[in-house]
Amino acid sequence: FRLEIRKRFFARGWSGTGTDCRAVAMKAIYDEALSSFFRNVDTRSAGDGPDIYKGKICSLKARALLIDMEEGVVNEILQGPLRDVFDSKQLITDVSGSGNNWAVGYKVYGCQYRENIVEKLRKTAEHCDCLQCFFIIHSMGGGTGSGLGTFVLNLLEDEFPEVYRFVTSVYPSGEDDVITSPYNSVLAMKELNEHADCVLPIENESLFDIVNKIHHMVNSGKLGSTVKPNSLVTSSAGTTKKVQEKPFDAMNNIVANLLLNLTSSARFEGSLNMDLNEISMNLVPFPRLHYLVSSLTPLYTLADVNIPSRR
Repeated sequence: FRLEIRKRFFARGWSGTGTDCRAVAMKAIYDEALSSFFRNVDTRSAGDGPDIYKGKICSLKARALLIDMEEGVVNEILQGPLRDVFDSKQLITDVSGSGNNWAVGYKVYGCQYRENIVEKLRKTAEHCDCLQCFFIIHSMGGGTGSGLGTFVLNLLEDEFPEVYRFVTSVYPSGEDDVITSPYNSVLAMKELNEHADCVLPIENESLFDIVNKIHHMVNSGKLGSTVKPNSLVTSSAGTTKKVQEKPFDAMNNIVANLLLNLTSSARFEGSLNMDLNEISMNLVPFPRLHYLVSSLTPLYTLADVNIPSRR
């Protein structure tokens, strides 16, 4: 961010107005909304120093732990535009993967990496002033996602019993290419019943249908009355570079927007500001009945429609 400001400043030259300079500088301020998911650190201190509050952004590091027993997916993230956001010390990978087997992910890799996972979880939690909850995002069909994902959920209950656990589970579609995905999902469901505080189910097939419907609207030529082509849901317009979209980008954008909207009431000040734990307090009537129907409306940005202002 600091480099980007410097580029913009020198591109304008010294003849730029003061208003422009202030507008550019304000975009790089580290505030409470940003601090929910990111730490503001100075990369010269190797990212282990304390957060730099109420100042300009030096370097953002996500409050996240990436775990995958197949290093290809994590390597793809580290080679993408978001590689600088993730701390290299907060990655746990292996080579072979779990072979689409829940038992391998839970029993084998869970025992093997338990101490390493606990150490990195504690290190991440120590950088938080007020740890509200954990977000676990995992797949239910694969071996690592279902097995090691639910093992981490169990681990969080043992190590941080007072902290709520929100789980976003991606369920496989009926035409899934992994033949063991039904077994993995059933075995993982038992762990979700026991150890999760709140579960937001996401289904791959539904996401795919939504994206296909939106793209059909976009390509039908009736953009004025249907949908904007550069919606946050339909494209990766927010990325720094114009790269060719991958098939799952739009599907991931829907889930990302769902989680952002879910947490916005806790990240921004206002009369509707509330603690994230109130979600499970108000929407979970019984401890084991904690599966919420996740929905998002409006799903895409409408155009030429008189929507009343929300006050």
